[in-house]
Formats: sequence, structure tokens, C-alpha cells
Amino acid sequence: MNQTFIALGSNQQQPLQQVKLAVKALAELGQIKNCSSWYQSQSILDGQDDYINGVAELHTSLSALALLKALQTIENQQGRLRKERWGPRTLDLDIILFNNDEVQTPELTIPHACMLERNFVLQPLLQIKPGIYLPNGTALETISAQLGSAGLEKIS
Repeated sequence: MNQTFIALGSNQQQPLQQVKLAVKALAELGQIKNCSSWYQSQSILDGQDDYINGVAELHTSLSALALLKALQTIENQQGRLRKERWGPRTLDLDIILFNNDEVQTPELTIPHACMLERNFVLQPLLQIKPGIYLPNGTALETISAQLGSAGLEKIS
């Protein structure tokens, strides 16, 4: 089984309901081992509604690429429209870590390319997996402490 961590986010059409439905859909892809609390975060772009974010630990037999395609299917089923980069969305599902693998393809980058810049990814991840490291040995707690928690509020 592959151990993977999925970042979930939504800021449209009842965001909390969207991410909770997504966790149920993820459970059909393998076994959910853990799910963080939900966090409200400010959008990285001005003028957008706040997001609801969290992280789920999923154990699955899917390969990283097959998992990516399955996540995109879930996003589409929940009304995701890809109009603009970092635009508002009903659901965003990102593979942030997959085993201890490093993947660099045109379709997929693991560890997720922007995770080290996003407290709304690192704090929920560290809630369910304290002491976790990147494949290159970087301690995520150190990065998270540097980012702080500005614009982030735990809601459940």
C-alpha cells in the first residue's frame, strides 16, 4: 500500500460540505488513516472568498499518476471548473506527499511544488503527522514555524 497525503480545499458552494464529501470519495480509493481538522484560510488572491482546507492521509494501491487521475475525477464530480490558475473552486485535491517518493513529470510534482509556501497545507499535515520530513530530509515543522499561522483559523 502507498501512503499518501492529500490536501483538500474549497471556497465555493458550501466549502465545508464539499471537503467532507471529498473525504468520503477518497475513502473509495483506499483507506483513510487520518484526517486533520478543518481550517479556514484567506485566499492567496485578493477578492476571493476564504477557503476551507485540511489534509487526509490515504493508504491506496493506486500509483501516483492513477491517484492524480482519480482525484481529478472527484473534483469534476463535485463541480470543479478550471477557468484560471488559483481561481475559486468547489474542490481542490492535491497529492502533497506519496510514500517517500520524488516525482517530477509534466502532469505531477511530488512533493507538491507549493506546499512549503502554504501554512494551510503544512499545519493540517503536521496535525496528523507531527515530525514528518520531506524525502530530501527537510523537517516540515521548521518550515511551518517560519510560515506562522497568519490568515489561518482552525474551525473544527
